[in-house]
Amino acid sequence: MSDTLRIALAGGGAFGAKHVNALKRIEGVEVANIVSSTKESAQAFADEHGVGPGMGSLDEVLADDSIDAVILATPTQLHASQTIACLQAGKHVQVEIPLADSLSDAEEVLRVQQESGLVGMVGHTRRFNPSHQWVHQRVSSGEFSIQHMDVQTFFFRRQNLNALGQPRSWTDHLLWHHAAHTVDLFAYQTGSPIVKANALQGPIHPELGIAMDMSIQLLAENGALCTLALSFNNDGPLGTFFRYIGDTGTYIARYDDLVNGKEEPIDVSGVAVSMDGIELQDREFVAAIREGREPNSSIAQVLPCYQVLHDLEQQIDPERRAHAR
Repeated sequence: MSDTLRIALAGGGAFGAKHVNALKRIEGVEVANIVSSTKESAQAFADEHGVGPGMGSLDEVLADDSIDAVILATPTQLHASQTIACLQAGKHVQVEIPLADSLSDAEEVLRVQQESGLVGMVGHTRRFNPSHQWVHQRVSSGEFSIQHMDVQTFFFRRQNLNALGQPRSWTDHLLWHHAAHTVDLFAYQTGSPIVKANALQGPIHPELGIAMDMSIQLLAENGALCTLALSFNNDGPLGTFFRYIGDTGTYIARYDDLVNGKEEPIDVSGVAVSMDGIELQDREFVAAIREGREPNSSIAQVLPCYQVLHDLEQQIDPERRAHAR
């Protein structure tokens, strides 16, 4: 590997743009190739961001010995198979959340990654947001103990649109995508495994074929609770809001911003070298490759999250439950 780390990006959508902008701020990194749904769209994305060139397929990238690593910001249903393909081609890989949309696929990705010895990382961005890092530092130092996390994940997606309001070729999922953020973060922040999980879901959308509303309860081994509400029906405000209720305070995290229970801002600018969670996530990926170590949010570290998601799915989805027998 040369001094310059050559990274290919697969996925020319909203999160692909976030990764490109983040990678351009990291010294010694080159965004060498872009892969999108077509070669034309890949080149248009590459031209827009001043990187590239655009490529016709991920297979072309994987056949290029000059590419060191791949970041996958592609549709959920492709994550597991593409991650495996990258690892088998000898490329370090970071895949956007979720790792997979089934436990069996997630376990197979871990098996391949461990066999390869390469860096495999999943984009559980909440581990890296400065707001959540600030809380994590106080839990680790013993200054704060989480008693209850109350989380709202609210979007308005009654049509199959992405974060930019553009039509999607695939369908998003409250459990296997959006709940994954909170399930993993709860165990990570409390430093305690999840020992009990309950879920309820609302009606299935007649066209999208997914539940538009969901309620999840989690219990950590140390007694901490998490209450998570998710909706694609909510018409504002949008986003995910985390309320940490602890023994010495209450904190509310909104992406990279943090306030206390009285809505007084907390300065988290000194937590890390950037206020951009995606950049911090990508910096960890690059550092793990350069240092030859396991990254925070490695495939192995986040696998317990997907076990919990699987267990929750068995409660709420009779069809998947029958198939799993």
